Amino acid sequence: MTEHKVNVEFGGRTITIATGKWAKQASGAVVVSCGDTVVLVTAVATKSAREGQDFFPLTVNYQEKAYAGGKIPGGFFKREGRPSDNETLTSRFIDRPIRPLFPESFLNDTQIMATVVSADQDNDPGILAMIGASAALEVSDIPFLGPIAGVKVGRVDGQFVCNPTVEQLEKSDLEIVVAASRDAVIMVEGGAAEASEKDVLEAIFFGHAAVQPIIEAQTDLRKLAGVPKREVAATSIDEALKARVKDLAYAGIKEAVRIVAKQERHNRIGEITAQTLETLLPEYEGRESEIKGFLGDFEYELVREHIIKDGYRIDGRDTTTIRPISIEVGMLPRAHGSALFTRGETQALVASTLGTSIDEQRIDSLYGETRKRFLLHYNFPPFSVGETSFRLAPGRREIGHGMLAERALERVVPQHEDFPYTIRIVSDILESNGSSSMATVCGGALAMMDAGVPIKAPVAGIAMGLIKEGEGIAILSDILGDEDHLGDMDFKVAGTEAGVTAIQMDIKITGVTREIMEKALLQARDGRLHILGKMNQAIAAPRTDLSPYAPRITTIWVKTDKIRDVIGSGGKNIRGITEATGVSIDIEDSGRINIASTSKEACDKAIKMIRDLTAEAEEGKLYMGTVKKVMDFGAFVEIFPGTDGLVHISELDTERVKNVTDVLNEGDKVLVKCIGIDKQGKIKLSRKEALGAVLPE
Repeated sequence: MTEHKVNVEFGGRTITIATGKWAKQASGAVVVSCGDTVVLVTAVATKSAREGQDFFPLTVNYQEKAYAGGKIPGGFFKREGRPSDNETLTSRFIDRPIRPLFPESFLNDTQIMATVVSADQDNDPGILAMIGASAALEVSDIPFLGPIAGVKVGRVDGQFVCNPTVEQLEKSDLEIVVAASRDAVIMVEGGAAEASEKDVLEAIFFGHAAVQPIIEAQTDLRKLAGVPKREVAATSIDEALKARVKDLAYAGIKEAVRIVAKQERHNRIGEITAQTLETLLPEYEGRESEIKGFLGDFEYELVREHIIKDGYRIDGRDTTTIRPISIEVGMLPRAHGSALFTRGETQALVASTLGTSIDEQRIDSLYGETRKRFLLHYNFPPFSVGETSFRLAPGRREIGHGMLAERALERVVPQHEDFPYTIRIVSDILESNGSSSMATVCGGALAMMDAGVPIKAPVAGIAMGLIKEGEGIAILSDILGDEDHLGDMDFKVAGTEAGVTAIQMDIKITGVTREIMEKALLQARDGRLHILGKMNQAIAAPRTDLSPYAPRITTIWVKTDKIRDVIGSGGKNIRGITEATGVSIDIEDSGRINIASTSKEACDKAIKMIRDLTAEAEEGKLYMGTVKKVMDFGAFVEIFPGTDGLVHISELDTERVKNVTDVLNEGDKVLVKCIGIDKQGKIKLSRKEALGAVLPE
């Protein structure tokens, strides 16, 4: 057993990539470590493709073991369960940059597994897993057009930071994950606090430069420990069959790809496919997938040719025109805020709901428990594309698209101190033909404004595409689903009028140059401003009033040493308030108390009860109290719940009183005046000085 290692300085820290000791039966396996964070990444591919296989079956699984953080999983079974959202998103981060880098003819089942086995608080295991995926493929016999590497870019005090720590991220106004090869950027995902397009571009290419030592280290590791790559036979093409298919179908497909309506276009191509198969299958039995492949190739060529040579897109637009937009807000009577956003044949029904701290999401991760008060859930039902399917939990795509939209909007959500609500946005896609995630961003901003959430600024999103044929390049604004499928890039940009709040880029070619990306960003800005203008026509600013069905949260403050008085022994007091009023109460350690209810009267009643529990006597003020106990020397009178003072027998009346009970008895209501508070906090009261006085209202 021989272990090989390479060390590389990366962002001021040392990363070690080792192979040859762990998981030796995998096609390739590496252990990537930085600080106390350690990730095992394996790559395995079957020896041959399944019979009739016509696509590349790649799966990527990123998993965090609880023991990595010195924890035991919660729940009944005490073992790791379904992947968390973070694990799912990280799996996508790894999958997206490596997927285009396998030979087209390689169709063997391939699986990447990244397992976090140790985790500290400073080094992101997701980035190490991305590096490990490329390194495992590099040292294996699996054909791979790498290496690549990933980095997280932050910006603190105006300076870009490579792989920022958790503490640095809290101060960063930008967080972008970049995956790149030696020559080009191949994946981008992240968010920013309304950064300019120039700053986003600089961050991306800062990341590209930063990963170069990691790429070189993988090359060195392959020289030390790599094995020969498998031979992959080039795909053989039956030119005679291709010519027959072209004679039968090419002219029809050429007309079909000019049909504007998506379903009509797909139906016509389906008819052409069925007719072609009916004609050729008797002669070419068992070659259905090959015939369909040629038909797909013709569609691919024709759509791209029309765009590059003629500037003609599927629906007749030029490269920069945005599809027609229609917007309706407030159409769901009981939802706190709602919007129906339609752009072309993409439509999102988005609702926002306001809740209290009780509704915050608790997240149990390797780094402890955290809470989220802004949630966005994205749903993509099959009817949105005219299909049927068996639906259970949200898939990776839905989680990824939802997180992109959440990232785009969270930068404009008001701070908890200014708006103490938990906010949940749900986007249900009703139709889809291009960038439903960006429709979700637009609909989410509109729904929050309809709900009266004082967001910093409206946010809009747009998806850009790329067609690259030789030297011919076309950048497309607001792409259709088919342009995404048949194009070379899907580049989503969301932001306000001031700048970018979220970005995501995936490509199908080996890389995108700085010039292409810069042009795409600027063209996306023009499209985003156009969409924001349409949104402004529908609702120009957040509503000043909340929905009558939304909880009203009133904030009051008490001294921190009075919190225990509000809670009471065993929660007796706070439980009594909620039972008496029906409100929801959230008490923070700072003394901030949020009281939530749809009823103003209930809130006011709860506030009075809390004020009574925390009130302090003031010398010279009058109070209506209740006699709680009578003694020979005087009476104890409760002026607030749990707070009483002594009325000495000499302070009962202007005349001499022989027995306290001649004037007061337990349960009597009596007007008293505070005449002093001693150093021990004992309150002195006087009935005598309150005689003839009237309690202020």
